[in-house]
Amino acid sequence: MPKMKSNRGAAKRIRKTGSGKLARMRAYKSHILTKKNRKRKRRLRSRTTASKADAGRIRRMLPGT
Repeated sequence: MPKMKSNRGAAKRIRKTGSGKLARMRAYKSHILTKKNRKRKRRLRSRTTASKADAGRIRRMLPGT
């Protein structure tokens, strides 16, 4: 049986933290930034953890995690 392929799009966007959670970047930071205030844009720069509801689907896309 061949190796399972990971979803490359997901692999580039999501990584596993030391505790085993899934880290991702926040959305809404790519364009139309003039109407977003400074505090909001600063928060969008940081990573956050993927929700528990999505974790199962993400792990299925990334067999190595």
